[in-house]
Amino acid sequence: MRGSDGDSGERVPGQPTRGPRSDDLARRLARVESRNVTWLGERFPVFWERASGSTVVDVDGREYLDLTAGFAVAGCGHAHPRVVEAVRTQAVRLLHGMGDVHPPAVKVELLERLADLLPYDEPRILLGVSGSDAVEAALKTATLATGRPGAVAFTGAYHGLGYGALSVTDGRLFRGPFESQLNPAVLRAPFPHPYRPPPGLPRGPDVGPAALEALERLLDGPGGEEVGAVILEPLQGRGGEVLPPPGFLVDVRDLCRRRGLLLIADEIYTGFGRTGDRFASVAEGVVPDLLCVGKALSSGLPVSACAGPADVMDAWPASGGEAIHTSTFLGHPLACAAAIASLRVLEEEGLASRARELGARWIRALREMAAAHPAVGDVRGKGLAIGLDLVRDPDSRTPAPELARRLVVEALDEGWLLLAGGPDGNVLSLTPPLVIEEGALERATEMLDRLLTRGGF
Repeated sequence: MRGSDGDSGERVPGQPTRGPRSDDLARRLARVESRNVTWLGERFPVFWERASGSTVVDVDGREYLDLTAGFAVAGCGHAHPRVVEAVRTQAVRLLHGMGDVHPPAVKVELLERLADLLPYDEPRILLGVSGSDAVEAALKTATLATGRPGAVAFTGAYHGLGYGALSVTDGRLFRGPFESQLNPAVLRAPFPHPYRPPPGLPRGPDVGPAALEALERLLDGPGGEEVGAVILEPLQGRGGEVLPPPGFLVDVRDLCRRRGLLLIADEIYTGFGRTGDRFASVAEGVVPDLLCVGKALSSGLPVSACAGPADVMDAWPASGGEAIHTSTFLGHPLACAAAIASLRVLEEEGLASRARELGARWIRALREMAAAHPAVGDVRGKGLAIGLDLVRDPDSRTPAPELARRLVVEALDEGWLLLAGGPDGNVLSLTPPLVIEEGALERATEMLDRLLTRGGF
């Protein structure tokens, strides 16, 4: 089942983005929500009411073609009938359980289904609610397994905003106010960004080896003796859809083996088909010591997991009646039911291979389109995780966040949901549901071309 893409939602020029109900909800939200959370502009945001496949409908009945999959969550599309039915059936049977005391039976079913898909002979799994939960479970596991409190994370990384996850996330915006409370044993290595290498790394084919040398030096320097793990994303999502050069993941894996470190692959974003494979790290020839998944795991409900082989995960002590890492909603019945259904859809409908083939064609089309627009400095990605790096000047590659913000709002005017990402907020992030029809992607390319041309970019 692909789900309807509806029409493109294209609007009459000059029509305001928001209808009256969205305007009213924006005013009401401003009175009750912390001002830190939702950006409220004159034409942004709209408020969702329902969604199906790749189409979202707002509270005023306006349709949008979703190029975000709701932060890359709706892998099998919004409200896939099999996921919805699984949740409905489970809700009637059992709405809540006691995940670490008297677990719901459906939790065992999810763990067994996950175990069948993981790249380990004897997997052990810790469930969570958010991606941040899974990352923090992995960091705790690494400390228990190695006896060392430190980790190496990379520039541009995004692993979540809980205190443990925030320690390995990059960026002053997120870390600045809380720096004094974060793990001081975390070291930061430069990520080999081929288009925007960090200071000290070269552009071009040598960026991967140079980043590996920098990682070696970091581990040999102050604090390196406290490091027990290296955590990375096989493709940096919020960091701007950045793929490291081929072979970099294998080199990091080999370095970890030589030094007795655990390799943690954060596949919250990439796992279950987003980049064209079940797991992006495994597709690169790397089986990480710990694997974090979430987002498309359930295609709509909050659930995540940290997994690894028994010889690593058994660093955790056996429960004596009180788990030392758990939560009230661990193994929540509705989330488990949704995840089981989502995993079946992803596998049975071949959505990973579909993303690989569709994404390769879309990247080619986007690059052809971008050739006419100097403001598009780079088109990159893999599968249906694609970034358009917008620049003020193609020679200096100066980021153009103001252009990205403008395009996000103008696309919304025309009935398209877009996000801007990257450390500078200048990368258009294209992560549609894996069920999106190719015709919708062709119209999306035409829309981007039209908006860039209209603005003289």
